[in-house]
Amino acid sequence: MQPTLHTGPALREEHLPGGGHYSFILRRGQILRMTDIEGGANVSMMMLNAHEKSERLNLPDTLKGQHTARLTTGHCFYSDMGRVLAGIVADSCGWHDPFGGVLNAQETREKYGEGRYQEQRNHFYRNGTDNLLVEMGKWDMRLEDLLMVINFFSKVTVDDSGNFAFYHGHSGPGSYVELFAMMDTLIVLTALPHPLDPATQYAPLPVHLSWYQADDEQAAIQRLHSRPENQRAFANTALWAR
Repeated sequence: MQPTLHTGPALREEHLPGGGHYSFILRRGQILRMTDIEGGANVSMMMLNAHEKSERLNLPDTLKGQHTARLTTGHCFYSDMGRVLAGIVADSCGWHDPFGGVLNAQETREKYGEGRYQEQRNHFYRNGTDNLLVEMGKWDMRLEDLLMVINFFSKVTVDDSGNFAFYHGHSGPGSYVELFAMMDTLIVLTALPHPLDPATQYAPLPVHLSWYQADDEQAAIQRLHSRPENQRAFANTALWAR
């Protein structure tokens, strides 16, 4: 196990209930720790440059540039400008999914049945598209700004025929992942079941969010030097940040 990159108290803490959504700026040099409280949670996340929202997470480049189909410690999240928005510096799961996306309202009804506010009140069935759009609206973004997402705490593999397989029980209680911000990064997220989760009962699970200041930014960056291809992205990020 690698040593922790933060030893001070948390800057802030938030409990995100199952079905909840949230958005915030993760400041350069900060670490966001997400903890799966009960096990089996899923967090769908978008990332953008907080100061220029036209610069966004590019998942195809993220995967191609690092020769991977999964995300874990040492992997960076590339923007469409070839810069590093953030990277994973600690991870007890070992696999996070870049393929599954989120469900929209119709897909949620087809999978789980009707769960309207009129009958369910605050337990109504939420969907990933609408949850993300609610948060995006707070930052003057609309449907055309909706991006691909990373599904944290979920494992999905692809066979030789291109079929997806979802791994139930991949994330246990207390599993965590930590993201280090290379620049001020706008995070938009929601805690809803993964679209490929075969469960037919709507039961989103909570996560805990903690913010820390990295003790040593260079040590955090060094942990993201997992591929030689990342060096160009780091150089691009450093030039932009000056």
